Amino acid sequence: SRGPIGGPSAKGNFVSVVSFGDSLSDAGTYTPATSVTANGQAPYIGGKFTTNSATGTIWVENLAASLGLVITPHEVGFAGLSTKCPAAANPALAATCTAYGQGGARVTDPIGIGHSAGSLTVPVKTQIANHLERFGNFKGDELVLVFAGANDIVAQFSSFATKAAQNGADVVAGRITQAQADAANQANVFAAQAEVKKAAQELAAYVKTEMLAKGAKYVAVVTVPDLAATPFGAAVPASARSQLTAMVDVLNLWLRDSLDGLPVDMIDANGIFKAIAANPSAYGVVNIAGRACDPAKIQALTQGAVTDGTALFCNSTEGSALNGLTTGADASTWFFADGLHPTTGGHKVFTDEVVKVLKGFGWI
Repeated sequence: SRGPIGGPSAKGNFVSVVSFGDSLSDAGTYTPATSVTANGQAPYIGGKFTTNSATGTIWVENLAASLGLVITPHEVGFAGLSTKCPAAANPALAATCTAYGQGGARVTDPIGIGHSAGSLTVPVKTQIANHLERFGNFKGDELVLVFAGANDIVAQFSSFATKAAQNGADVVAGRITQAQADAANQANVFAAQAEVKKAAQELAAYVKTEMLAKGAKYVAVVTVPDLAATPFGAAVPASARSQLTAMVDVLNLWLRDSLDGLPVDMIDANGIFKAIAANPSAYGVVNIAGRACDPAKIQALTQGAVTDGTALFCNSTEGSALNGLTTGADASTWFFADGLHPTTGGHKVFTDEVVKVLKGFGWI
């Protein structure tokens, strides 16, 4: 089967972890949006798409820490406000701002999920350009992680679902026949899958021309987990869930195919998530179906501003007035914080699996 030939087999003496992607790798871009006083200043309710607390870290932070390294956000801001590399306020941390992932970010399209509401959604294409602008090139001693494409799937699936609902309403109203609706839905599925394929091909091209060609040696590209097998997916009508899985499969297939012959390795997050779902207790996971963050509590904490229960505003600090956990939920043993994002416990499980994979590559 076509695919990458694999990166170096020698151990990497890594001096940094460089991460590109979306909310699954966002180390705190939108922290100011969660300001309790709504002025962008501390105290903050959350800041990361997980169960937020003083020790609430995500997988890229965990991975860096396991290598004795630090990774901090490249950019922090919301609604037009932006600070580049806030960690550089401490000169010793000036080179750590290599967590480029941002919630809502797509591969190429700058108008990502939540952009109209103020999210920065800098696309992966520009995230890489920002790294090259700051550091000149890749030195070959970075562990480079690329985990993107999920928001392109969400955008295309949302568009498909909206059109399918309209077609259904048109059938009920007698404006079109069921056969016409079916044909339109099928055409829309193909169009959505074509866009997802394009995103995968673009991502692979950036890996080739903007990373490998510019000095990156240890590049790991992560597959997208099946979004249908999440609480978000469970809320999708069963008839459409298979379309969501199909879009994930299209992205992962074309990502692998488009990396054909390139010296990179792939981390199969889709396979990892499936294995955890198949046998949660083997990974110390007690609840794989529920949302550890309570939408009603978050809505109350934000005075009605946030109604979707996003983990960005989810605080898991025990005894805190800002705590938004579902009653009975545990941030370390429940896997999902909200519809799509892992808890800190979920991130820890994923980190442990990624470490095993990287050891398998011979990189660490």
